[in-house]
Amino acid sequence: MASVWLGLLLLISLWGFSVPVSLLRRLGEQVQKFQESSSLGLGLGPGPMALPKEGWLEQPLDPFNASDARTFLQRYWVNDQHWTSPDGPVFLHLGGEGSLGPGSVTRGHPAALAPAWGALVIGLEHRFYGLSVPPGGLEMAQLQFLSSRHALADVVSARLALPRLLNISASSPWICFGGSYAGSLAAWARLKFPHLLFAAVASSAPVLAVLDFSGYNDVVSRSLLNPEIGGSPECRAAVSAAFEEAQRRLRAGGTARARLRTELGACGHLDGAEDQAELLEALQALVGGAVQYDGQAGAPLSVRQLCGLLVPEPGNCSRSAPYGGLRRAAKVVMHSLGQRCLSSPRAETVAQLRNTEPQMSGIGDRQWLYQTCTEFGFYVTCEGPQCPFSRLPALPSHLALCEEVFGLALSSIAQAVAQTNAYYGGLTPGATRVLFVNGDTDPWHVLSVTQNLGPSETALLIPNSSHCLDMAPERPSDSPSLRRGRQAIAQQLQTWLRLAKESQPLHTFGVGELQEVEAAAPPPADPGFPQNTAALSSPLHPETATAGLEVRADLRPGRNVDLLVSPAPAAHKGAAAAESGVGRGTGSRSRRTQDQPSGLGGSKFVGAFHCISSSGPRDRRENAPRSTGSRLPPGLA
Repeated sequence: MASVWLGLLLLISLWGFSVPVSLLRRLGEQVQKFQESSSLGLGLGPGPMALPKEGWLEQPLDPFNASDARTFLQRYWVNDQHWTSPDGPVFLHLGGEGSLGPGSVTRGHPAALAPAWGALVIGLEHRFYGLSVPPGGLEMAQLQFLSSRHALADVVSARLALPRLLNISASSPWICFGGSYAGSLAAWARLKFPHLLFAAVASSAPVLAVLDFSGYNDVVSRSLLNPEIGGSPECRAAVSAAFEEAQRRLRAGGTARARLRTELGACGHLDGAEDQAELLEALQALVGGAVQYDGQAGAPLSVRQLCGLLVPEPGNCSRSAPYGGLRRAAKVVMHSLGQRCLSSPRAETVAQLRNTEPQMSGIGDRQWLYQTCTEFGFYVTCEGPQCPFSRLPALPSHLALCEEVFGLALSSIAQAVAQTNAYYGGLTPGATRVLFVNGDTDPWHVLSVTQNLGPSETALLIPNSSHCLDMAPERPSDSPSLRRGRQAIAQQLQTWLRLAKESQPLHTFGVGELQEVEAAAPPPADPGFPQNTAALSSPLHPETATAGLEVRADLRPGRNVDLLVSPAPAAHKGAAAAESGVGRGTGSRSRRTQDQPSGLGGSKFVGAFHCISSSGPRDRRENAPRSTGSRLPPGLA
């Protein structure tokens, strides 16, 4: 394990030597890895910290095709330092569009929330990112298995397999956490699989897919005016002046353009319009990154620091003064990231994105571009009158990358964005027991839920807070509004866990039989489970996976039970089970059935029974299999 931590530190030190395709994504990786690495060997409490455990799940490459036997290994992390009871809550931290390291289960929330409730913290790396890349690399034939729906299938498979591997009680409530794209996944996991995941906290989650994301720079413009974070009208004007001067020098050509190339860190010539657009996009990302990650540990510049560089000293009316500040800001960012260039030529960008070899850095630019081309869009443009930047690059430039790199027709991208919103619901997903957390400084909050949609689909908008800042480790410099926001998250979590304790626990049904159900009391009314139905699922083990059953049943004592039974997916066949039918009966106890699942698309009526009042569920930990089912990929044992 020590070698894994040392390797992570080595990777962090090496990442900066490559020229990033996306500066904004590189800044995000810098912030995430800085915050995660802050827990490596550093004192976090009065006693020694237990190192998180690394595990691997064998997942199906295509969970929606039962005849496809290809699999890959998905990495997960486990922190059981605060886990006090087998039926304690499980906090599942979902990974997003990048590598997920051990710090994901030791720093920030959900790890910071675990001690109060004795929770087990699990981090699940997203397929195709980090070390969870399927065999065969990143060819187009492989990337067809990369989507948010495939990622949710992995969540389901992990949710069903890990209770047996880690000896988690069937009555433990699972709470999903995620930030940014992973925050959307957390909300969508609760939306699509409410019987498996009790609740979700979705931080800075852009649940609305958009092709033209001009709203991003609208928020950047407003934030540059905000005095609470160091902005001012003078700062916004200085940013506009700096970009105007940069464009003037690009148009001038000759010596002026050559000097600009050196001063702003552009690699390659700037003769072509596409290459100039690459530089201007990187400069926009520099300013946008200062806003998006304002005040976060690991971010090279805050809004206050950026404005301090760009706003001229009193009495300095030189037209080039703001440009000089932009030049200094570029040097600060390049030095912080440890790279020589701020931008690269368009041809080099395309060549990097066409590279199908997985990158050990875990940034995953090719993979994320593919997801934007096939699901989300999210292309930041500068089209509104309030945008302080250059109008380049325009939307066609972004869309052209999808065609140049993947051969995707431009019309298919807009269609994919519309399909994503239709499938998940956009800004009105309709999930229950989901808390959407956003900061109003974060440009992505305009694509998230920022107002309550109902009593159990609530929103928290933290003033002057940046992207996923609520998830970051606490610092003495945290603002009062951020502290109150974190308190509100903890209070909501307390409400959910109290409800979970009062509600009926989850029960396991074995293969071909229904175990006796023990119900303590009627669950309180909750919109998360209409008609007071509880969800029953079979955590799977390799020996029983292919014949498992998924069951939904009304567990109110003394009631005949409606059973919704479908074949449960195998441990390596995550979420392929289709919707199935409902049956009614009048049995008085658990009963056997000889009916077996007839494939992933079929269902069988199993029977019905009375619920027997009791003090609680029996402990199944003694007979649960140990974690010998997890596997290590070659070279990592």
